[in-house]
Amino acid sequence: MPKPLYFIALVPGSDIRKKIRELKEEMKERFDSKHALKSPAHITMQKPFRREEDREPELIQSLEDLASKQQPFRLDLEGFGAFPPRSIFVNVEDHESIQNLHQKLKQLLSEQFNFTEKEIQPKVYPHMTIATRDLNREAFQKAWPEFKEREFQDVFEVKRLFLLRHNGKDWDIYKEFPFAQK
Repeated sequence: MPKPLYFIALVPGSDIRKKIRELKEEMKERFDSKHALKSPAHITMQKPFRREEDREPELIQSLEDLASKQQPFRLDLEGFGAFPPRSIFVNVEDHESIQNLHQKLKQLLSEQFNFTEKEIQPKVYPHMTIATRDLNREAFQKAWPEFKEREFQDVFEVKRLFLLRHNGKDWDIYKEFPFAQK
């Protein structure tokens, strides 16, 4: 049996998740790009990785400990960005808090779970993807000029870290790890 597939992320509240989902649905309808619908709106903190299932309790405990020492922080979502020629995303402002948390997460994963350099996500580029991978170049050329000019604005308080687990088809929110209370 293959080892479970996980990733670690920051996930906004249901209101923002719904707005991002609507944008992903629009990308599917108008530009035939549906891959981004496989996961809830999120900011990736650690790209997908596999670990033995018997290590899961230890992983959960470690993420719980890390999150319990983290103060909540605010994130502003502002407009759209792209990684040409395949991805369009909602821009995340204020990267410092995310990058500080990412440093702690990287340390934990390499020290406690022996993540290799290839497995570990070396840097985070905070964004929330609305189209990726299956957005072909032609569709990107049509979509990007429009989204580049389009407005999107929202704010959310980051209060927890999330462990997502692949169910064989899509990504599910598997565990939530609350941050320290202010």
